[in-house]
Amino acid sequence: MNLNTVITALITPFTKNFTLYLEGLMNLVDFQMGNGVKAFFICGTYGSGPLMSVAERKKVAEALISYVGGKATVIVHVGANNVDDTLDLARHAESIGADAIASVPPYYYVYDDAAILNYFSKLVSEVKIPVFLYNNPARTGVKISSELVRRLSEVGVVGVKDSSFDLVRFYEDMAVVDGKDFKFIIGTEALMLPAIMAGAMTAVSGLSNTFPELVVKLYNLIKMGMYSEAVKVQLDVIKVRRVLHLVPTIPAVYEVLRMRGIDVGYPKPPLRTLNTKEVELIRDGLMRIGMLR
Repeated sequence: MNLNTVITALITPFTKNFTLYLEGLMNLVDFQMGNGVKAFFICGTYGSGPLMSVAERKKVAEALISYVGGKATVIVHVGANNVDDTLDLARHAESIGADAIASVPPYYYVYDDAAILNYFSKLVSEVKIPVFLYNNPARTGVKISSELVRRLSEVGVVGVKDSSFDLVRFYEDMAVVDGKDFKFIIGTEALMLPAIMAGAMTAVSGLSNTFPELVVKLYNLIKMGMYSEAVKVQLDVIKVRRVLHLVPTIPAVYEVLRMRGIDVGYPKPPLRTLNTKEVELIRDGLMRIGMLR
C-alpha cells in the first residue's frame, strides 16, 4: 500500500438515468493517473457512498480495482449506519484486492465511546487488510476525541483520514498517539501544507478530482521541503476551492471535469446538476484565476 502520494477522493459517475457510468469512472481514473495520482479513496463523501446501494458500492470497487490492476492504491470506504452492510462491504473489499478499508463511525443514533470501539473492533476482526477511521463530524454528527483515537489505535485501527477541518485537534491526535505506528492523513487539500509539515503522511483530496496536477504539485513541493514555493501553491489551492464553493461543491466537480474534457456523467440524486448560471459562475471564476482558458 503506497500512501506516499496524493489520494483522490474519487467521485462516482452516473448516467442521466442514474445508473452507474463505469466508462466515466475509467475516464476519470485515466485522467488522475496521467497527472500523477497513485491512490484513490472511493465511495466516501465525494464518491456518494451514502447515496448508493450496497450492490452499487460493490460494483464501483470491483470495476476500479480491476481497472487499476495494482498500479494504484485503493482504499474503499465501507461505512454505513447498518453494521451488517459495513461488514459485508469490508469483506467484499478484501476479497477483490482492496489495499485497505475505511469507515466513518456509526451514525444517526448517539453512540458513546464504548459503542464506537466495539464497532471498529468488530470491523478489524473481520478483515486482514488495514482499517482506517474516517473522521468526518460535520457529516456524521459524531465527535471523535483524541483519547478515542488513541484507544482505536490499540484495537487495531491503523490510521485516520481526518476531515474535521480542525487542525489544532488533528495536532492533538498526533500528540496523543505519538510514538505509535499510526498513519495520519488529513482529509482535505486545504490543510495539506500544515498537516504534512507536522507529520501527516498525505492528504485525501476532493479538489484533485478536477485539478490533480495542482494538488500533486503541492504535495511534491512539501515533500521536497520547498516550503516557500509550497505556500504559494497552497494559496492557489485555496483560490480554486473558493470558486468551487460558490455553488454546491460535489456537483461542481462533475461540471469542471466536463470543462476540462473529461466525461464523468452526472451526480446521483438527491445531488443535483448545476444550472446554467451556476456553471458560468464557476467557469468565469476559474478563468479569472488562470485555471481554465
